[in-house]
Amino acid sequence: MPILVFLEHHGSELQKGSLGVLSKAAQLGGGDVAAVLVGGGVKELASEAGKYGATKVHVADDASLEPPLPQARVDVLAKVVREGGYDTVLFANSVLAADIAAGLAARLEAGLNWDLADIALQDGALVGKRPALQDSVLADVGWKSEPRIALFRSGSFDAAPTGGGEPHVEDVAVELEEHSRGAKVVDQQLEESSGPSIEDADVIVAGGRGLGSPDKFTLAEELARALGGAVGATRAVVDAGWYPYASQIGQTGKTVSPKLYVALGISGAIQHKVGMQSSNVIVAINKDGNAPIFEFSDLGVVGDLHEIVPKLTELLNQRKS
Repeated sequence: MPILVFLEHHGSELQKGSLGVLSKAAQLGGGDVAAVLVGGGVKELASEAGKYGATKVHVADDASLEPPLPQARVDVLAKVVREGGYDTVLFANSVLAADIAAGLAARLEAGLNWDLADIALQDGALVGKRPALQDSVLADVGWKSEPRIALFRSGSFDAAPTGGGEPHVEDVAVELEEHSRGAKVVDQQLEESSGPSIEDADVIVAGGRGLGSPDKFTLAEELARALGGAVGATRAVVDAGWYPYASQIGQTGKTVSPKLYVALGISGAIQHKVGMQSSNVIVAINKDGNAPIFEFSDLGVVGDLHEIVPKLTELLNQRKS
């Protein structure tokens, strides 16, 4: 079962979600799985891919591929899949990966299953696990033809090193279609931020309407800083303009699975629950003792978060000093 995993990178860092998918693929492939790196100056990242289970890494390293444009990457992946005879291609979900997966499926006339939470071998066949009915059940999904393409939701797998050695690196000649050269990136502005992103953070402090006003998000930010985590938000506060969309967690935002999730003033609507319910430990602070979030929290604190959170932050900072 030849499996290929697309490894997404930002700058000189492989994304945690991609490495998690690679770790899972190494289990499925019995320790024999390939990865593909596309971009400018990416060859040095191949060694890290080996640590997470890649025995072979296809590298398309070219300055023309440095801008994160999907169509050029579709060209590269289509070439690698055809020449390598891969019957399964796996992606960790992101804006870029979703574009590439869809384009690759159209190019190869392949089946694409998306929003998967897991994948398994059942009776010798690959079966995807897709959450359904507001994430209350997992539905089995399959593919009618090859290659099979799968896109996994964020946080589905842990990026666990497999102890692998140096992978075999195979250079890929970059041959782009004419239409793939039409789009150009004229400028990139990186959002100024400190600390980890919500997709990669082990700790997330998320705020809801219960904070009361946008300026009260400083409570969440200071607690997140004390815990070494990231700040998240509900759809309601994002829609109200209190916090950026990039931090939205939930059905129409991002799916996260940190080790610790602290919910401040969040009622726990199903739309938010589906985005964070796979967190290892969930702590909720809310003055409404009947808030739905307490039903699926590991620890619940009923009280005024405006009094509790500053004291909690102060205690954490005292322990660090």
